[in-house]
Amino acid sequence: MPVPAPAPAAQRPQTLTYARALLSPWARFALLVVLLAAAATAVVLFEPQQLLAEGWPPRVSGGAAVVLFAVAYGVCTAALVPRPILNLAAGALFGAQFGLAAAVAGTVLGAGISFGLGRVLGQDALRPLLRARWLTAADRQLSRHGFRSMLALRLFPGVPFAAANYCAAVSRMGWLPFLLATGLGCVPNTAAYAIAGSRATAPASPAFLIAIGFIAVTGIAGLTVAWRKRGRLRRGWSPGQ
Repeated sequence: MPVPAPAPAAQRPQTLTYARALLSPWARFALLVVLLAAAATAVVLFEPQQLLAEGWPPRVSGGAAVVLFAVAYGVCTAALVPRPILNLAAGALFGAQFGLAAAVAGTVLGAGISFGLGRVLGQDALRPLLRARWLTAADRQLSRHGFRSMLALRLFPGVPFAAANYCAAVSRMGWLPFLLATGLGCVPNTAAYAIAGSRATAPASPAFLIAIGFIAVTGIAGLTVAWRKRGRLRRGWSPGQ
């Protein structure tokens, strides 16, 4: 069998140049932008959260349904589907306990997917742009005190879920503290949504009213904390303060 002749030496530098361009930080970042835009467009056009709210897949029940829901939940959150809708659906489909388990597992999976995409495709391109004082302070906080910072963001959701994922990915925060803080910090708020979803047919019940009240209080608290931190970050807030 004839062996193909090697490429001429003149073509090799050109091939290497194309390879470097395709693997450059900005090429990877452009791919990330395209993926996120495609995901957002798919969410708007096809509304995948409706499939989960209706109990997809319809022929699966029991523990397998909970596992499949958690996987689909993670993919949907990575595709920018709002988590509150999915949390309510989890509670309505599986009850408060199993709905909470499915939603927390899906939250960690979706956060991990987003963190991985941001770390591989976006970090190298965006880190040189962290020159503004407040961006530098935020990056320093996440890099040095990642677990407690991410835990606070998850407990008091004043920052959108996807934004927190990609900010952490651009920082030097490690995988383990990010996932642990996400899993622990999302439990209270997710539990409130799951309970509300499980009692949606009885909106006057004490459990439903308490859950809605908890969601409102934590939302206001999160916005308040985020507003105060915003002023500190602009002044170049240091982690020790």
